[in-house]
Amino acid sequence: MEVDWSDLQSDLLESIARKLTIYADYIRIRAVCKKWRSVLLPKPHQLPCQLPWLMLRSGSRSETRRGFFNITENKVHRLKLPEAQRRRCCGSSQGWLVLIEHSPIILLLNPLTRTQFQLPPLTTFPNVLDFNIHKVGKEYLLQVSSDGSQYTRNLNEMRILFIKKVILSSRPTSVTDNYIAVAILNETWELAFCKKGIESWTMIDDARSYCEDVIYYKSLFYAVNKKGSLAICDVNGIAPLVTLMSPVLPFSVSNADVLYLVASSGELLLVTRYLDLVNDPLLEFASYKTVGFNVFELDVSSIPKWVEVKSLGDQMLFLGTNSSLCLLASEFSGCQGNSIYFTNDYSEANDEGIHGNHDSGVFNMGDRSIEALPYCTTGYDWSFLPPPVWLTPNPW
Repeated sequence: MEVDWSDLQSDLLESIARKLTIYADYIRIRAVCKKWRSVLLPKPHQLPCQLPWLMLRSGSRSETRRGFFNITENKVHRLKLPEAQRRRCCGSSQGWLVLIEHSPIILLLNPLTRTQFQLPPLTTFPNVLDFNIHKVGKEYLLQVSSDGSQYTRNLNEMRILFIKKVILSSRPTSVTDNYIAVAILNETWELAFCKKGIESWTMIDDARSYCEDVIYYKSLFYAVNKKGSLAICDVNGIAPLVTLMSPVLPFSVSNADVLYLVASSGELLLVTRYLDLVNDPLLEFASYKTVGFNVFELDVSSIPKWVEVKSLGDQMLFLGTNSSLCLLASEFSGCQGNSIYFTNDYSEANDEGIHGNHDSGVFNMGDRSIEALPYCTTGYDWSFLPPPVWLTPNPW
C-alpha cells in the first residue's frame, strides 16, 4: 500500500524535526512538500553547533556568489552574497562574517540569511585620530599608543592591515544576550572591544600584546600572548578589568610561530603552530608552510601550567581566521577525530615577497602527518587567492 507522506500529522512531523541535529537535514525535510514546508518554521529550533564550511573567494570581482565548501559532502555550495563583494573577511564568529571594505564601515553578515549589522566604524578606534577621504593615499591618521608618534594609512592598507580578527560573545540577533565584539589590532598588537548599542571602540589597555588569539570562554574573553601567558578580560562593566596569568610553559611553546586558544569540553586548550619557509618550485616564490602543531591543556589545580596533550581522541579542532572551534568527529560523517583542520591566518602583513595563502590542511595528531584539504586537490591554483575562512552555518 502506497503511503502519502504529505498526510503525516503535524505534531508528529514537528516531533521528528526537533530530533534533527544537522541544519541541511532540516532544509531537506522542509523541501519534501508544500504541507511540510507550511508546518515547519523557516528556522529550526535551536540546533547544536554545526560543522564549519569553508568560505572561498569569488571567482572574479563581478561575481556575486561565494563558494562554501562542505567537507562532509566534498562539494561546494554557492550562495548569492553580493554584500561580501570586494570586502575583506577579518573573522567569523557565531556563524557571522566580519567584513571590511575601502571605507570605515565594519559589517557583520550572516551568509545564510543575509542579515547584517554594522559594528562601530574604523574611525571610532581611539588610535585613529582622523579620516579624510580627500587626502588620497593618506586618508587615515593614526597614533602609536606607546609613544604617541603618528603615521598615515591609505584605504587599502587599513582594510588589509588594521584588524587581524574579530570575536563575538554571542550572535547579534540574540534576544537574551547583548553581544560584545573584541578586535585584535594587527599592527599595534592591542585589543579593543565594543558593545551592542555603543557607537565606538574602547581599548583594553592592560591586555596590550596579548594578541595571538582571543576566545570567549566562561563569560569572559581570554587572550594569549606570544609566550603563552593569558589576559582574562572582563568587559561586562563600565571599564575593562584584566587579570593576568602566566602558566608554566613547556619549552616547545617558545618556538611556536602562531598560538590559538580553544575551548574543549569545558577545558581551555593552547594550540601552537609551527611554520617553515620553503621555496616551492611550482609557485615560484618563497612561502610559509605549516609543519606541525602541539596541544596543551590549562591546569590550574596548583600552580597554573600548560600540560601537553598527546591525543585529542574523537575531537577535531578548526583553526584560522575564525573563532577557534572544537567538535566531535563521531557526530559528523566524513570527518576524522584526533585532528586539526587549519587554514592560513599567519597575517596578510607577511614579509614582502613571502606568501602563505595556500597553507591549509588537516594535521593528524597520531602520526603528525599533514594532508591537503579536499578543495586543495581539485587542480585549481588557490595560492594567489585570499585564504579560505571557516564559517559555522547558523540560521539565527
